[in-house]
Amino acid sequence: MNEPLIKVRSVSKVFDLGKTRVHALTAIDLDVAQGEYLSIMGPSGSGKSTLFNMIGALDRPSSGTIAVAGVRLESLTRRQLAHFRGNYIGYVFQSYNLLPAYDALANCCLPLLFAGVPPDQARARAREVLERVGLGHRLGHRPDEMSGGQQQRVAVARALANRPAIILADEPTANLDLQTGAELIDLLGTLCREEGVTVISATHDHKMLAQSDRILWIKDGAVERLERRENLDIRAGNVG
Repeated sequence: MNEPLIKVRSVSKVFDLGKTRVHALTAIDLDVAQGEYLSIMGPSGSGKSTLFNMIGALDRPSSGTIAVAGVRLESLTRRQLAHFRGNYIGYVFQSYNLLPAYDALANCCLPLLFAGVPPDQARARAREVLERVGLGHRLGHRPDEMSGGQQQRVAVARALANRPAIILADEPTANLDLQTGAELIDLLGTLCREEGVTVISATHDHKMLAQSDRILWIKDGAVERLERRENLDIRAGNVG
């Protein structure tokens, strides 16, 4: 059996809020394979986003370990973590987080330029990924000249620019209409299957589950349930 790309072991997270201690995560264990599509489900305040941030090296656990491609994240310095995020992780956020003064091509170039890629090569790669997500005709358009779905596709292209091993998608369909959300879900599933990218999505959207290999439910900071997609009966608004 292949070694998991992501190994989460006994991860807990405690936030000290004045005199109150909030246990956001408690002893989470999880393996994620390379090329897997994992959806993380849970209500607001369940710890879903906290776990998402831990895997993406945006925050550190209070205890436990997280290893990605054999690298123990808690052992890395801030500088090393920044390098890791820039080279291993692509992020897709529900609010798109595009720079409004930059067109689609320039937005996609940014992570490449930050990584030290020469400008000509950065533009060529940005053009390639924008064409990959169906926006080759929108290279020169700024965010305010695009629909919400097109902006989210730019965000996906930007996430792919550095050829990451993992895409973390945080509620990627939250601001999209049903049809556009379904198109984005199909796109992420295609990237996972055809390019071997590991996709981890934090979501409330049951429609996203159809593309998943496994679904993880988080409740009160703990794993409530972990199931393979084929073992579930997924219908609109209901998972059995």
